[in-house]
Amino acid sequence: MNFLALILGLAIERLLTHLFHLREFHWLDFLFDAVYHRAARLQKNAALATVALLIALLVVPVGIVELLLADRLVYIPSLLFAVVVLLFCLGPRDLLEEVEEFRSAIENDDQEAATKLAAALQEQAPDDQDALSDVECAIYAQANSRVFGVVFWFVLLGASGAWLFRVVDLIRRRAIRLNGLGAMAEAPAYVQAAIRIHTVLAWMPARLLMVGYALAGNFDDAVQEWRRYRPPAEQVFPRDSDTLLGAIGRGAATAREQGDISARARIALDLVTRTLWMIWCPALALLTLYDWIV
Repeated sequence: MNFLALILGLAIERLLTHLFHLREFHWLDFLFDAVYHRAARLQKNAALATVALLIALLVVPVGIVELLLADRLVYIPSLLFAVVVLLFCLGPRDLLEEVEEFRSAIENDDQEAATKLAAALQEQAPDDQDALSDVECAIYAQANSRVFGVVFWFVLLGASGAWLFRVVDLIRRRAIRLNGLGAMAEAPAYVQAAIRIHTVLAWMPARLLMVGYALAGNFDDAVQEWRRYRPPAEQVFPRDSDTLLGAIGRGAATAREQGDISARARIALDLVTRTLWMIWCPALALLTLYDWIV
């Protein structure tokens, strides 16, 4: 059931690009800000409990609805609910659309627009032209937060899992936006809590995505990048998994990465797309078939 809902959700998503702004959930910002204001002076354990309580407050209602719809009317309401939830959990911004906008800005020599789009992809504001080159690695990392992490938890826990991952990502993004970037140890306790919870949820899909990049691209170069990778200094962004995703993705695309920033961004997006449709979806289909047979 989850696999069917996943395929329907991914297919329908491309027809609803005009509704993508609804997935940013800005109406939740006031709730996040109120919680962060009260958690500003909390110690680590109290801040972690506060953030966890906020996540539960938003996720439990979706879980209750999912349970109420289970086993009703030949699973049709449950399927429709799962598709709708999945559509709102992907993103929040469409990676394909954002990369194409970035490439268009680069090709039209629109430095201001390119810088803004690079900031959105990297979750930081690049201050010079050289920083734009990091967009390629950011695409590989953002694919996990915007698509693959959602898909992983959706397959594992259904609609509640997808919404759990998106809520945690929204909380993390808002915390970073309010406090800026810097060393993890210097960030407020609630920011650290949001980052750590997101890191836990993103860890497994990130590792599976790394394998997917290697299989969908240049396997040997991707493995070499993985072996010689060394963790960077601890920062809010990029985090260790994000940096490693960027390194492995770039290695997997080595044989096809000749070109300027725009061309490399297109190559990165192509690798992400191939990994989704040629590696992850067939693998999930086989797992689903095995479950039906057994």
